[in-house]
Amino acid sequence: MNVEINGNKLCIEIDLEAPTPSSSGKTLVVASSRGNTVTSTEVDGKPSTIGLNAYIRK
Repeated sequence: MNVEINGNKLCIEIDLEAPTPSSSGKTLVVASSRGNTVTSTEVDGKPSTIGLNAYIRK
């Protein structure tokens, strides 16, 4: 996952993966940070943390 700040926007780039069933089985996960990830981007001098899940409904 690549994260950067461009002006007033947080830009996140993450690889898509083959659709995988979520733990509930209701959706198919196509991209995930696999929990919260501390990034190198800073807001007010503090690192930002991102938890990202992209999914499709079955």
